[in-house]
Amino acid sequence: MASIERIHLEIIRAVDRHGSLTAAAESLHLTQSALSHAVRKLEDRLGLALWHREGRGLRPTQAGEHLLAVARRLLPQLEHTETRLAQFARGECGTLRIGMECHPCYQWLLRIVTPYLAAWPAVDVDVKQKFQFGGIGALYGYEIDLLVTPDPLYRQGLAFEPVFDYEQVLVVGPGHRLRGADHVHPEDVRGETLITYPVDADRLDIYTRFLTPAGIAPKRHKTIETTDILLQMVASGRGVAALPRWLVEENAARFDVAAVKLGPEGVSKQIFLGLRETEAGIDYLRAFVELARAHRAG
Repeated sequence: MASIERIHLEIIRAVDRHGSLTAAAESLHLTQSALSHAVRKLEDRLGLALWHREGRGLRPTQAGEHLLAVARRLLPQLEHTETRLAQFARGECGTLRIGMECHPCYQWLLRIVTPYLAAWPAVDVDVKQKFQFGGIGALYGYEIDLLVTPDPLYRQGLAFEPVFDYEQVLVVGPGHRLRGADHVHPEDVRGETLITYPVDADRLDIYTRFLTPAGIAPKRHKTIETTDILLQMVASGRGVAALPRWLVEENAARFDVAAVKLGPEGVSKQIFLGLRETEAGIDYLRAFVELARAHRAG
C-alpha cells in the first residue's frame, strides 16, 4: 500500500500555488529533478496519475484534486502545531491571531486588547481584516485562532461565545428629513443612497432584518471600507448608513451624525468570538474570551 508523506502534500500544494514543477521546486528548495522523481515515485506506487500535463502547465486529475484537498487541510495544522511547539520551547505562549468580520468593531477590540496585552506579556496579537482571510474557513484552516463576527455560522468543531450586545441603527446627517424621528420604516429608505461596508447584502442586517422582509430596496447601494470616510459621506449628505448605535454616539459630535431606530422595536445584534473547540482550553485563548465576556457584563 502506498504511503503518503508530508513532502508529497507539500509538493502538490506548491505545484497548485505556482503552476509548474520548476516554480514549485524553487519554493520548496528542491531541484526540479528531485521533485519530479518524488512525484513519479508516488504516482508509480499509487498506480495513477496526479496531474494532466498541458504544455508546460499541470492540471490535477481527480485523484490529484483529492490529494490537494487533503494537503490544504492538513498542512496548515501541521505548520501551526510546529510553530506552537517552537514557541513553547522558547518559553513563549505564542501569537493570538484574530480575524475581524465586523468592520466597526475595532474600537471595541482595542478595549479588550489593551488590558489583555498587559496581562499576557508573552503573547503577541495579530489582527487580520476580512479581505485577508476567509472567515469560517480560516478557523478550519488554522489561519486565525479567534473570529470576531456578528454572524456566526455554527459548524462541527467550532464554538461561538457572545461577547457584545448592540443595536443596529440608521445613521443620518445634519438637516436630513429623518433626523430626530423616533424610528424609521422600510419605506423611508426607498429613495435613499444606502452606504455600507463592503459586505454581501445577504449578510447585512439593514437588508435581511429590515428592508428585504418589507420588499423594499434603497435607490442606490454604495460601499465604503473605512468608518471615518463612511461617516463623513453621511455627514455631507451623500446618503444614509446602518451602524451600531454605540459607534454612532461615539462619533456624533465629530461628524454631526445622528442615530434613528430601525422600526418601532429596533434591530438588536450581538458580536461573537468563534474558536476551534479543540483549543478552547488553551490558557491565553480562554483568557481573551473571558476578558471579552467580563467586558460585556460590565
